[in-house]
Amino acid sequence: MTVSTCTERELISRIQQQLPPAPAWLPVGIGDDAAVVEPARNRLEVFTVDAVVDGVHFDRRFTPPAAIGHRALAVNLSDLAAMGAQPRLVLLSLALPADLPLADFDGIVSGITQLATREGIAVIGGNLTRTPGPLTIDITAVGTVKRRNVLTRGGARPGDLVYVSGSIGAAAAGLGWLQRDGAGVANTCVERYLRPIARLKPGLLLGRNRAASACVDLSDGLADGVRRIAEASGVGITIDASALPVDPEARHWFESIGQEATHAAICGGDDYELLFTVRPRQRGRLKAAMLHGGVPLTRVGVCTADRALLLQATPQTAQAPLPDGFTHFR
Repeated sequence: MTVSTCTERELISRIQQQLPPAPAWLPVGIGDDAAVVEPARNRLEVFTVDAVVDGVHFDRRFTPPAAIGHRALAVNLSDLAAMGAQPRLVLLSLALPADLPLADFDGIVSGITQLATREGIAVIGGNLTRTPGPLTIDITAVGTVKRRNVLTRGGARPGDLVYVSGSIGAAAAGLGWLQRDGAGVANTCVERYLRPIARLKPGLLLGRNRAASACVDLSDGLADGVRRIAEASGVGITIDASALPVDPEARHWFESIGQEATHAAICGGDDYELLFTVRPRQRGRLKAAMLHGGVPLTRVGVCTADRALLLQATPQTAQAPLPDGFTHFR
C-alpha cells in the first residue's frame, strides 16, 4: 500500500495515533484549521524552520524511514539548542510522492514522534500534500527562553576563546560509508549521520549560565560555523588544528580513503555540535555548564581583531587560511 491509497484524513489519523495526549497549554491542536497555544509566561519564543529533501539532505536508498523523520526534527532542535532555547512545539509539513509506501510514511512519522516525545515536545499540527517531486519534510519548531539567556552568533569579541562540543567528522564519515556500502552498515559514524543528536542540554546550560558570548550549531561543518560567528560578530578567528576533537573512527575512515582527516572533519557537515565563544573571565561559568552538560567541550581557538580566518596545524607551523565549509548554493 502507498500513501495514495489513503485519504488525507486517514493519514492525519495515522499521525495522531503515534502522539501522546495534548498538553494543557494546547487548547486546540490537530484536527482544526489552526492550532491554539497558550504562551509560556515570562519567556521569549524562538522560531526556526528547516526542510529536508530526498536526494539533497538524505537518500532513501540507505536512510531508513525512521531515521529520515528523526533527522528532520533533530536539525530543527539543533537550531534551538544554538539559541539556548527549550523546545516546546513543532508543526509538520509533509510533501509526499504518491508512490511512497504507507509503511515508509508510518516509519517517518515514528522517527519524528519518538524524538519529540523523548524531548517533551508537542506536535500541534501541520499540513499534508501530494507532490510530483521528491519527498520533502518541512518542520517548524518553536522554543522558549528567558530574555537574558538568548544566545546569538553576534556577541564574540577579540580575545574570546572558541570551543566546540562533542566531536566532529563522524557524520561526514558515516555518509561516506553509506554511499560506498549502502544500507546495512552499522557503526558509530553511520549512526551519527542517520540519527544526529541536538545538543539541547549544553545549549540550555550555556544560556542559563550566560557562559557563551556567541553560539552556532554545526549543520554545515566547523569551517562554516566559524565563518558564521566571525561575520556576525565582526571578528577574526584562529583555529588550532591539533586541538580539534576529530572522532577517532572518522579519522580512520578518512585516512583509509586517502583524505587528510582534520581537513575532512572541518569541512564535513551534519555534525550538529555547538561551536561557541567564551570571554576569558567567564570560564568559571563555562565549568558549571561542562559539569552538567553531559558532553565534552573542547577549546579549539581564539577570536582576533584582524578579521582573518586562519588554521594553525601546530604552534611551529605557519598559519593557513581556514578552508571552506559546505554550502548549499555556489
